[in-house]
Amino acid sequence: MKKLLYQFDTDALPSVFDNVVAYDGGADQVIPYGSVSPENVGGLVEGAIFTRAPKDKKNTAIFVGGGNLLAGEALFQAVQKKFFSNFRVSLMLDSNGANTTAAACVAWLSHGRSLQGMEAVILAGTGPVGQRAAVMLAQEGVRVTLTGRQLDRTQATCDAIAQRFGVTVHALAAPDLASRAAAVQQADIIVGTGAAGVVLLEEAQWKDLPRLKLIADANASPPAGIAGIDLMDKGRERHGKLAFGAIGFGALKLALHRACVARLFEQNDLRLDAAEIYAIAKTMVG
Repeated sequence: MKKLLYQFDTDALPSVFDNVVAYDGGADQVIPYGSVSPENVGGLVEGAIFTRAPKDKKNTAIFVGGGNLLAGEALFQAVQKKFFSNFRVSLMLDSNGANTTAAACVAWLSHGRSLQGMEAVILAGTGPVGQRAAVMLAQEGVRVTLTGRQLDRTQATCDAIAQRFGVTVHALAAPDLASRAAAVQQADIIVGTGAAGVVLLEEAQWKDLPRLKLIADANASPPAGIAGIDLMDKGRERHGKLAFGAIGFGALKLALHRACVARLFEQNDLRLDAAEIYAIAKTMVG
């Protein structure tokens, strides 16, 4: 029996990246749908859960993606509301690659060490990857500060994280280089999750920080989001700190994405969101 993965994308054009990785993860056929929303997903889910016998339902799975994390979360919840009894299939959420990217990054940061009690600052953290990294670091016992250009939007993001995941993340407005440099003065961990083309920190602003131990930049396009970090860094020592670049932990992100897809076909009731994906990442790092 073929392993069928239904790709529900909140964008009009389903992600080619997610489609390719789904095949590489072991799906025999990937069926993409674009512009999927909580309002129109019902019939699609019913088609997935009613068509195969209980013993065969593990061969059908659903992947929720798209560029908008909030829309993806709403769709993820809407799909689950259609499940009942054994009429369910395994389901994964990875809008904008946020879960797998953040999980790979934080898994490397925590590899071989305890992060408990550390202070982390996530620069430009209101986007999908920053939000998920904040959750994962907070769950490791880290005091997390998330920065953004506007305090009200940043605080709203932190409030949403607290409501959904039950962890506290602190908001700070840091719209320019000077304010971001001030924000990281007492940080043990710095993670940059800004948009491509934006320099979040100059090298001189972090290289001599006495408390800083770990620094990661999720930006894969030049210029580096955090100057002085190379794309390929994977625990490389720079100025006495361990540095991680987007491609350095990106290899784990891709392997993790494939591994998660493969797990969807092992049972019919798996639910992969931030916590579950991060747990898998921690078994794969190293």
